[in-house]
Amino acid sequence: MTNRLQKPRILPASGTVDVKALLAVCVTVLLWASSFVAIRDIGQTLSPGSMALLRLVVAAAALTVMVAVVTRRAPRIPRSWTSLRLILAYGVLWLAGYTVVLNSAEQLVDAGTAALLVALAPLLVAFGAGRFLGEGYPRPLLIGSVIAFGGVAVIALDSTGQIDGLGIVLCLTAAVLYATGVLIQKVTLRRVDGMTVTWLGSVVATIALLPWTPQLIGELATAPSDAILGTVYLGLFPTAIGFSTWAYALKRMDAGRLSATTYAVPAVSVLLSWVWLAELPTVYGFAGGALCLLGVAISRRRSRRVVPVGTPSETPESRGERAVSEPTATH
Repeated sequence: MTNRLQKPRILPASGTVDVKALLAVCVTVLLWASSFVAIRDIGQTLSPGSMALLRLVVAAAALTVMVAVVTRRAPRIPRSWTSLRLILAYGVLWLAGYTVVLNSAEQLVDAGTAALLVALAPLLVAFGAGRFLGEGYPRPLLIGSVIAFGGVAVIALDSTGQIDGLGIVLCLTAAVLYATGVLIQKVTLRRVDGMTVTWLGSVVATIALLPWTPQLIGELATAPSDAILGTVYLGLFPTAIGFSTWAYALKRMDAGRLSATTYAVPAVSVLLSWVWLAELPTVYGFAGGALCLLGVAISRRRSRRVVPVGTPSETPESRGERAVSEPTATH
């Protein structure tokens, strides 16, 4: 009779925190947030395609050196045709396509509207990862993502209200390219290490952007030095280093949960604009940034599992025995 009145125990989901992966996420968020500040500081000096090409040329060169230094040998291309096709799609869709489309969109709509529409990407990644990668739909991830997206919407309220139909279409296209690139990259990282994927993706993106070479050469002749240095910064840090740390974390985390952390980028970008450009955040910036960070914190929580009364708690030893006897699912 007593057993019937007892409630089932709720235990936290098993799993350890990968500190190195979390540090890599923090580096990525910081560098990607700085890219928005750098692009705003560069202004309209370089056209979207030219800026993307110069950025990827710098990133590809830096990553070639990084791969050679880390591996202590000449960079090698994977022999698997499947892996090469995945890397090709990742480089063209995300590193090349997303960059050009977003640069073009930000010339037609204000920054707040662009941030709001592109912020759909982590939500698309969460649903795509649950549907195609078997990650499921954890409640904390969905709730946290919705709250964080609301924070981006609050930040967008401080925009100038510049609306352009083509700009909106480009922003939504950028979000789709972003989400597709992340899902493809997650699958690729099951076959190839993160640094190789990022390096080859940058090389592929550079090749895809070569049609803008004549335009870039013409614009560099008249571009101020600070705009050129700013674009070089974008290639070295947010792209070469930021995407490398992103790949490191993505290989060790669920795609949906990791993508939700990028909702912290708008909040960090607001703070960096305050420090670097002396742009005092508004009430919308503070409130929206706080919501973004709250949503990220919630999305990082792990779902709890219900254990029926009378079921013994799982010990580390039993988990080890089960891991040996049961096949491990790949996520």
